[in-house]
Amino acid sequence: MKRKITWVALLFTGMQAMAQQIPLKAGKWEFIPGKVQFLTHRDVPAMQLTAPDSHALLKGPDFADGTIEYDIEPFGDNFTAMYFRRANAGEKECFYFRTPFAGNAYAPQGVQYVPYIDEVNLWDMLYHFQGNASFDKGRWNHVKLVISGRQMRAYVNHQPVLQVPYLEGNTSRGGIAFDGQAYIANLVIKPGETEGLSPIPGNDPTFNDPRYLRKWLVSKPDSLPHELDMLRDFPKQVSWDSIAAERRGLINLTRQFGKSSTRRIVWLKTTIQAQAAVMKKIHLGFSDDVWVYLNGQPVYLDKNTFGTPLAKVPAGRCTTDNTSFYLPLKAGANELVMGVANDFYGWGIIARMDDLEGIRLTI
Repeated sequence: MKRKITWVALLFTGMQAMAQQIPLKAGKWEFIPGKVQFLTHRDVPAMQLTAPDSHALLKGPDFADGTIEYDIEPFGDNFTAMYFRRANAGEKECFYFRTPFAGNAYAPQGVQYVPYIDEVNLWDMLYHFQGNASFDKGRWNHVKLVISGRQMRAYVNHQPVLQVPYLEGNTSRGGIAFDGQAYIANLVIKPGETEGLSPIPGNDPTFNDPRYLRKWLVSKPDSLPHELDMLRDFPKQVSWDSIAAERRGLINLTRQFGKSSTRRIVWLKTTIQAQAAVMKKIHLGFSDDVWVYLNGQPVYLDKNTFGTPLAKVPAGRCTTDNTSFYLPLKAGANELVMGVANDFYGWGIIARMDDLEGIRLTI
């Protein structure tokens, strides 16, 4: 019994030794002088990110799995973020506070998880990865992130705020960084301590739903002038590649084609087989602009522009709540073609039929 107690004590001591208290000193961080200060704040050593564009990157070994804890006091009216598994500025995972919602514990968008892919923050494609949190300006708020393989759990002030069953980034390890206006203190990294959280991806709530249009052909991107909003037709001579939906039925054009520095358009094509002529409702999430053709005829066009009257529910994010309309299917094969344009954050669509009675989804 004594040996067992001794072994447990040694194991506990070893785990405690693995916890890394990160010094908040200038020599441990990469930053632009004048944008970051190291000082004592509320009686503890702290790092102050002084401006909305402040950024501080921790020097040291990569982080893959484990627990990250820190205290944060946000200020200003901009967002403040923590990055992990950061391979470079364009490829990283991110957990951030929307500081304007400080003090509102029920704001559904208080905190958010997002991946960055080719410098693109996919917040508008991943509406389901935001949540409410009780946090305030003018005081310390404790954050704990438990990261294991593809999963993450996030806690703010000791309360669970986000469950992420699938981390969507392209990286599996990398650096740790902070940005935005905030004080940071008591940063502790515990490599390998995942609190029993499985590294295996969690459930995709759409997995058992056959109504999603998951297989498409896709064209190469082409530039599209901003003033061009009416397309009379779609190109007939197109070189097609295959693309398949990711989790939740998302056709992720950002992952396929990267950042849109200027407005770009791609064309998507699939086939719906119908036993007889019938009207069928389709639900469509899209970012940012879409033109829909069925059997060569236009059936729908629209915009989902964040921050404008054209933004679709929910608040310009891409979900199947954005819109729905009817497809006049003929008996036999029906060619469904969509043009999808983008120059603002994430790029893609989610398409789901209302029902599959009398029809079959193919390419």
